[in-house]
Amino acid sequence: MFDPETNGLVVLCVCSETVDNSRIPPEVPRPSDGGPWSLSTPNDSGSGSAPTPEDSSPINPQFTALLKTVGDILEKVPRPVAPENTAFRRLRAFSGAVPTPNGEETMDTWLMQARLMVDECECSVSEKRKRIIESLRGPALEIAQAVRSSDPHATPQDYLGALERAFGSSESGEDLYYAFRALRQHAGERLSDFLRRIEHALTKVVFRGGVMAAHRDRIRIEQLLRGAVESDLMLVQLRLRERKESPPSFLQLLTEIREEEDQQSVRQRVSPAVTKTVVHQVRATDDDELSSNDAIKLRQEIDKLKVLVAIISQRN
Repeated sequence: MFDPETNGLVVLCVCSETVDNSRIPPEVPRPSDGGPWSLSTPNDSGSGSAPTPEDSSPINPQFTALLKTVGDILEKVPRPVAPENTAFRRLRAFSGAVPTPNGEETMDTWLMQARLMVDECECSVSEKRKRIIESLRGPALEIAQAVRSSDPHATPQDYLGALERAFGSSESGEDLYYAFRALRQHAGERLSDFLRRIEHALTKVVFRGGVMAAHRDRIRIEQLLRGAVESDLMLVQLRLRERKESPPSFLQLLTEIREEEDQQSVRQRVSPAVTKTVVHQVRATDDDELSSNDAIKLRQEIDKLKVLVAIISQRN
């Protein structure tokens, strides 16, 4: 802006962070011919600050009022929302076809991702609805079009509910709970993999109302103790039976199991080499000792037989 007092242009610079006035030079040389540009800073402490126009000439009151007005306006301007709060990964394609085509998600996986987007994404309802529809293909898109035709203002939850009824399992929460209780660890299956399988089934049970969400941790550890038929020793080492009354969360339990599995793998890698060496040494030593002992015993028995033969001969 033009300052009539100095008969020149004045530029207001606002910094987002606190500025140390002692580190600001009083003037800056111009890149072209002419005198240097003077810099003025607010004098907060009254000491150690760079010289300001107040030291040489008074500032126009109108200019001071203008600076104050600009500062008030900047404080009232809303800050832009951080991109990470609005950005969310697009949903992968889903058609409902069986078997699942390449490049598409299964019903359970897609539905889980869609619910996460609806719950966590801070975009508008219309944007959530748009993201759901644009990820659908074939039969799934036909269901979405039917929902839109019946209710143009249907919510994202309405679309997800219709898709689940069309392509999801028709089992009730009680049926899913019985199937959950029948889960058992497969032969050779790691305990951490079995825990993930339990969590996946438990999520379905909770969503269908077969189990209250507040009892989720307790039911998870009960089924782990019931179905982990291949990992009894690890269950004892983790003291899970003693922790049934105050069970850990899924992530805490998974972390503990993974750490124990890693330690067990390290022990198994070290133990076979040591055992193999010791066994070979013992076998070699035992074979030599057995050969010499047998020879000594045979000689002793032969000597005894010779003595007996001599005694019998004398009697005859």
